[in-house]
Amino acid sequence: MEKRSMKSWLYLLPAILFLAVFMVYPLIDVFIYSTEEGYNFASQTYYGVGPYNYSYVLHDPYFLMALKNTFILVVITVPLSTILALLISTGLNSIRPLKELFQTVYFLPYVTNTLAVGLVFMILFKKTAYTDGFVNLILNWFGHSSIDFIDGPYWAKMFVLCLYTVWVVMPFKILILTSALASVNQEYYNAARVDGTSRFRIFMRITLPMISPTLVYLIITGFIGAFKAYSDAVALFGTDLNAAEMNTIVGYVYDMLYGNSGGYPSYASAAAIILFAIVLTITCINLLVSRKHVHYF
Repeated sequence: MEKRSMKSWLYLLPAILFLAVFMVYPLIDVFIYSTEEGYNFASQTYYGVGPYNYSYVLHDPYFLMALKNTFILVVITVPLSTILALLISTGLNSIRPLKELFQTVYFLPYVTNTLAVGLVFMILFKKTAYTDGFVNLILNWFGHSSIDFIDGPYWAKMFVLCLYTVWVVMPFKILILTSALASVNQEYYNAARVDGTSRFRIFMRITLPMISPTLVYLIITGFIGAFKAYSDAVALFGTDLNAAEMNTIVGYVYDMLYGNSGGYPSYASAAAIILFAIVLTITCINLLVSRKHVHYF
């Protein structure tokens, strides 16, 4: 047994070293940076250690704006994209003709460059000197006045960002859920149909419990991905997200390192640790809640 155990640890050693070097050590290093007050990047010096960097970040209006935007994005896009992906996957699973074609079409946004998709959305929503955009054209047909979705009101910009995020993340969820639905044992469905069970009851009592581990996985990874959102906002509103009032927490970290207000790695590290704490807390809550509602067969 001891030889087998040693052999197992030897197999795991490369992965453990990789995680230690590229994940554990950077996390510890970032935490140390976040406690160094008055850190000077050029001279690699600081004048004290304490919680000042966290206090500064938590009172910074730009960080609070980024925090609000990120939470709105998470609360709206994660449930919406998961529900839509589940409905579409259920529909795809129930059809036979051209099923593979539809799966490919739905998966295309996932393999398309993020900035390219953002450019398409800008063409659809952005008002210019020559056109108000395709979406405004449709609104005008219904008698509604044009809306500047890219440079206009906050709610309009947030609507476009949420729609864009859902569009980008949904294909992956559709692919995973389609595979999960296809793996459900058909004998359960046959037995339910023999008993005259309705389709809705079959879906609620058989399908959802059987794919619940996959749903929890998608929800947890969806939360993590939404909290790390940055490129989506840049693709739509450019690099100056503070001016557009559409910055995210990751965008704030980047700005503190490299942006117009850059050169403050201690503030960036404090914001990164706060983001890590938020994501870790929400992930743990999801795991605790899922224990009562996830069924492993």
